[in-house]
Amino acid sequence: MQASIPANEAQRLQILRECKILDTPPEEAFDSIAQLASYICRTPIALVTLVDEARQWFKARVGLQAAETPREISFCAHTILQSELLMVPDTTQDKRFDDNPLVTSAPRIRFYAGAPPGPKTFALDAFARAVRDALDAEVAESAEKP
Repeated sequence: MQASIPANEAQRLQILRECKILDTPPEEAFDSIAQLASYICRTPIALVTLVDEARQWFKARVGLQAAETPREISFCAHTILQSELLMVPDTTQDKRFDDNPLVTSAPRIRFYAGAPPGPKTFALDAFARAVRDALDAEVAESAEKP
């Protein structure tokens, strides 16, 4: 299921453009954030993602070769609609994601956790290929703190 467009989409996209970060080379600081997210969440895939009009672009990535995917299959497009952590223990059982090609074919994502750390422009994501009940309580609690 494709995510709805946020009410503040024009403002969000303007902020994203003003950041001048889209399509820039990798940066150690962002790579470190993705590596830390993968380590803390114990997931093989972690991303620092920016969602623009038509795609989600990965500023940093661990465990995924693609540099971007279309917005219509973006998990992060759902995350930026949230004000808190979005956690999906089993993507095959969630109507937003059960027919997503990232779930039904490689990389066969089963678990997703995403946090919108910026002004609903950026997202920090962790993915796993196995169903999980949740993140450890301590990890989930710290992700929800400002």
